[in-house]
Amino acid sequence: MRRIDFWVRRGAAMMVVLLLVLGLAACGGPSESQERPAPPPPPVTVLTVQTRDVEVVREYPARVHGSRQVQVRSRVEGILRERLFEEGRSVNKDELLFRIDPERYEIALLRAEADLADARASLNHAQREWARYSNLFAEAAVSELEKDKALTDLERAQARHAQAEVVVADARRSLGYTEVRAPVAGVTGMESLSEGNLIEWAGLLATITQQDPVHVRFAMPEVDAAMRGVDERSRRAKLLLPGGLEHPRQGDIDFTASVIDPRTGTVTARAVFPNPDLTLIPGQFVRIQVVLRLLEEVFTVPEAAVGQGRETTHLFVVDDENTARLRPVRLGPVTDGRQIILEGLKSGDQVVINGQAALRDGMPVNVVETVHDDAMEDAPKGDHVSDQVSNDQIPRENPKLEEN
Repeated sequence: MRRIDFWVRRGAAMMVVLLLVLGLAACGGPSESQERPAPPPPPVTVLTVQTRDVEVVREYPARVHGSRQVQVRSRVEGILRERLFEEGRSVNKDELLFRIDPERYEIALLRAEADLADARASLNHAQREWARYSNLFAEAAVSELEKDKALTDLERAQARHAQAEVVVADARRSLGYTEVRAPVAGVTGMESLSEGNLIEWAGLLATITQQDPVHVRFAMPEVDAAMRGVDERSRRAKLLLPGGLEHPRQGDIDFTASVIDPRTGTVTARAVFPNPDLTLIPGQFVRIQVVLRLLEEVFTVPEAAVGQGRETTHLFVVDDENTARLRPVRLGPVTDGRQIILEGLKSGDQVVINGQAALRDGMPVNVVETVHDDAMEDAPKGDHVSDQVSNDQIPRENPKLEEN
């Protein structure tokens, strides 16, 4: 028992000695804790902004249509004798396209002319009789009844003569319709019936599509349609062909629908483009650039520079002390990859355009690069916002057909 108490007292003594050693070691160290060095200010790139006038441009998918698509139809019946054009080639207005067998219409014209000659002879006889009876009645040689009969015969002869003239005109017109001519200038399609076939009245012979000018149909989102102005600038349009080539001639928007399509939420529009070289083909898919409106004295910044808070949108602006300040702004539309700022900036402000993700209001920054607003003109442009309009939203209704 005594031996156990000895070892317990010995262990307690050793513990006390150990605690004293540790306490002395702690008292002999430095009295203040080491502090970590502050991190350096984050590097940022700033843009010095200036006011400018900006055209709000949008780009949409579109489809080319002929400005007129005319169905060439027969106005008389008969055997199709001859086709005088090459299918798929351009024809001029009033150019002869088809000949229908004219024999029956030539005979009808001769018959009508003979009837006209007979009516003219009857009219001449009635005029002579009226002159004779008029003189005799003045001398009291004939009765008033005989004079009235002569006048009635004259009036009937005049009516028959007028009717015969109408028949001759109708027969001459029908004979002229045996030569089918192009009602408009354009490119011909395939013939519907070949030579030797019997053509019925109003039978389709061919189709002509007028390709100069052409109509380009597209659909604008309702937001863009509401933004679009009514001045001459907002009527302008450019056309981008497949492969990125630009059509050399500018177009004009001549139609905008007054209602929104409830299925797509878009507004149908149409532009007219000159096409003298026939480089634009009906049915071709293209892209059209439209100037919606001109905004004066506004600022533009890259889209990525704009931040979104809970209630407002903002930018970071670096002041004279290299401190980032959060600046609420009012946004306009986006055009050519640049965000338009309507309110919240002033000329000469340095807007952070790179490195703003980790910034907080009042944080010091290290400006490593300053870009001027003019230099941003050559920067790569982002995608147009209105590219969200799909090809399925392009108006596809057929142009109104005109019959010849």
